[in-house]
Amino acid sequence: MSRETASGETSPVYSRVILKLSGEALLGHQSTFGIDHGTVRHIAEEIGKVHARGVEIAVVVGGGNIVRGMEASSHGLDRVAADYMGMLATVINALALRDALERLDIQTRVQSAIAMQQVAEPFIPRRAIRHLEKGRVVILAAGTGNPFFTTDTTAALRAAEIGADVLLKATKVDGIYTADPVKDPTATRLHHLSYMEVLNRGLEVMDNTALTLCMDNGTPIIVFDLLAEGSIERVVLGEDIGTRVDAHGNGA
Repeated sequence: MSRETASGETSPVYSRVILKLSGEALLGHQSTFGIDHGTVRHIAEEIGKVHARGVEIAVVVGGGNIVRGMEASSHGLDRVAADYMGMLATVINALALRDALERLDIQTRVQSAIAMQQVAEPFIPRRAIRHLEKGRVVILAAGTGNPFFTTDTTAALRAAEIGADVLLKATKVDGIYTADPVKDPTATRLHHLSYMEVLNRGLEVMDNTALTLCMDNGTPIIVFDLLAEGSIERVVLGEDIGTRVDAHGNGA
């Protein structure tokens, strides 16, 4: 629920957030591969709206617009090598997003779980927290630095490490549905679920490792439509959009 200041303005309900972006979010209208820089600029502008409200924001970005480790391994590439390729792809995306944010005069730092000192700092939780406290956006790249873990798991892990109030999972749909809304026109949006309801119903929110990490650390998840105008800001202000997953839920 949103809060109002003494002047009547709505204030954020979260002070520190992790925003999880898929690599595919950076594709824009491209069909299969690459970075659409207009889309990256738009995402940076949306992040900027939240940053301007004084919210500390860290971003975990995927690499699926360049290479997906599991997909590459399904074509015969060694799984470990494929996953490292995917982690390096996330660094490319992180640099593109950093450039777009800095063009908006938003101080940004990229931290990588794989050492590459020429382009990024190493990920150190206390340093990341200090950057956030100084008003910088922090982009967390290279996944966990280990194969066999998704960037969803990275987001859940980093949320716990930096003490984020919530994990915002930006997708191409406006929440979690009873079925795939693209394939089933009768599918309905679920507004509030518990972690166990998501697990027991087999709903595709994020992988079970990520979901369990959030459950163990009490990190709420909000799944929402990234492409809707002002959606990140609306979530941070506490508007009832998307689907919230937490320890309570109501199954609806």
